[in-house]
Amino acid sequence: MPSSNLTEEDVAKLLNDSSGTARAETAAKIAQDFNTGHLTDHERQMAQDIFRIMVKDAEVRVREALAQNLKENPNLSHDVAISLARDVDSVSLPVLQFAEVLSDEDLIDIVRSQGPAKQVAISQRISVSQSVSSALVDTENVDVVSSLVANDGAEISDGDLERVVEDFSENETIKDALVFRPKLPVTVAERLLTMVSEKMKEELAKRHEIDDDLATDLILQSRERAVIGLSFEGDEVDLEQLIHQLHKNERLTASIMLRALCMGDMDFFEYALAEKIGITLVNARVVIHDSGPLGLKAAFKRAGMSENYVPAVRAAIEVARETEYDGGENDRERYSRRMIERILTQYGDLGVEFESEDLEYLLKKMGDLPADTNTKAA
Repeated sequence: MPSSNLTEEDVAKLLNDSSGTARAETAAKIAQDFNTGHLTDHERQMAQDIFRIMVKDAEVRVREALAQNLKENPNLSHDVAISLARDVDSVSLPVLQFAEVLSDEDLIDIVRSQGPAKQVAISQRISVSQSVSSALVDTENVDVVSSLVANDGAEISDGDLERVVEDFSENETIKDALVFRPKLPVTVAERLLTMVSEKMKEELAKRHEIDDDLATDLILQSRERAVIGLSFEGDEVDLEQLIHQLHKNERLTASIMLRALCMGDMDFFEYALAEKIGITLVNARVVIHDSGPLGLKAAFKRAGMSENYVPAVRAAIEVARETEYDGGENDRERYSRRMIERILTQYGDLGVEFESEDLEYLLKKMGDLPADTNTKAA
């Protein structure tokens, strides 16, 4: 229908036509013409008035035609968009997913009052605000939440992401969607690593007939390396939250603390020791960097950690004082190697021999050392 021919007679004919098919076709034509932006002000107002009548049409196909053709038009009247958004699913879903004229308040109200199909459509919008995302998480519907976390355009608060991990810890689809989100808070990422690791353990044991103890060791190594990687990405607040979560879930071990030192992450070790023994970060730093022989040993004892690691920690701290990254290629790996060489020397002076320079091997052997190791050190 050319815009120049949109007349009062056209409107009268439209309203008097008894054929639902004809009305649906006309609705589509008027909507398409409205989308071009070529209508005069009078014709545009007339088209909006027609839409207001058509959203009440008894024929669903008429309303569907409107929704499909007007869903992405930013000039659609708010009252028409709301009418379509609250209609049956076949009418409402395109509008809920695409209509820009719907406000966050509109969307939240629909999330709270309508069914899962409409909620999923809202979760798939090109952008979803934190407030709308929170309302969607509140539904606790697996399809809705899965769709939301898979949408990179959805802004989801740290608190809501933690709720998702907590509430849907057994849902593989949601966990996979979380893994591929552009950015996760370190606390959520650490929790997710733990969940995925358990799945990996089962797969290793099942597919390759690996002994359960060996599979557990492999998982622990992978998890600890990943956690140290996370600690490098965040700021001090993120690190403090990560350390607190690790401690709360009994994953803040001497092994991961020494691993952090060997990777040059002194901040991780300092925050971790403070958390383990319940003292301030300032006091923990005094204990760690005290050159006396008893400070670290007493701290490890109070933290309930094996004192077998104390000579290694002392050696690593000495290297950290003396060595800086040189900025060259594989800098972190060379720094770590210097750490391990110093640790080997420290234990060699105590009469303890290791067969490998590999960090995983050293960490395991240190955990197995006899109790008299530290007596020799003293």
